[in-house]
Amino acid sequence: MIDAHLHVWDRARSRYAWLDGAPEPLRADHSLAQAFEALTGAGVEQAVLVQADETLAETDYLLELVAADPRLAGAVCYLPLEDPETVAAQLPVLTATPDFVGIRNLTHDRSDPDWILGTDQRRSLALIEEAGVPLDYVSVLPRHLENLIRLARDHPGLPFVLDHLGKPPVGLDGDYRRWQDQLAELGSLANVVAKVSGIYRADGAAVSAQEMDAVLATALAVFSADRLMIGSDWPMCTVSGGTEVTMNVLTAAVDRLPPEQAQALRADTASRVYGLDRAAPQDNR
Repeated sequence: MIDAHLHVWDRARSRYAWLDGAPEPLRADHSLAQAFEALTGAGVEQAVLVQADETLAETDYLLELVAADPRLAGAVCYLPLEDPETVAAQLPVLTATPDFVGIRNLTHDRSDPDWILGTDQRRSLALIEEAGVPLDYVSVLPRHLENLIRLARDHPGLPFVLDHLGKPPVGLDGDYRRWQDQLAELGSLANVVAKVSGIYRADGAAVSAQEMDAVLATALAVFSADRLMIGSDWPMCTVSGGTEVTMNVLTAAVDRLPPEQAQALRADTASRVYGLDRAAPQDNR
């Protein structure tokens, strides 16, 4: 299985200022060795590292890790979308690096939910679109999803990867129905794929098997299996039910699908979307 959404951090390599307000267990460094130890039981054989800080220093750190470890299939890295000149300078360097597979910003942590629509940000998106690089997009508000719908229509050549299915508000019925409607709009846009990762209840607890089945059924109905991939969201999952519980619920839901759909979620979609060069593991469960 390819874990399409794995974080690690070392606060000696980057600031990770958002950790100052995070739950105490997350404030410690989280290493690659710890990650694979925690995820071995879930069948994770390879992983995509995903940006967790808005510094070029963290970009260097993630690429160093991928280059040194064959269990890592690639890294989704940070570039400052508000600075298109830096994006223009850095993109050729990164795209020439085989371990670089995508770009992400912490869009959801910004006080302005419309930050991504800024003039400079749109110039950067045009550059990324021209380069054909996937952009991971983090959403925690309905407004974030509205903006993704707009961006995906305005940039049809840019592959967008919706992290965590846009955070379905499990347990909040009215908000959940709105999420379903917005996800259906995104599903109609061919340049959007999504990660089934980081799915927790609105109160932060782990979802039940029935809740995960319902979320996955909605995602399959609007995207189909070949536009979905699964990820652990480690170590964030450690404070939302625990790694073993959250991964057991996720993988059990995927294993109830027909084998060809399960294989798409487990490895094939991530391999195709991110253009992973390393041999993807074949999971025949």
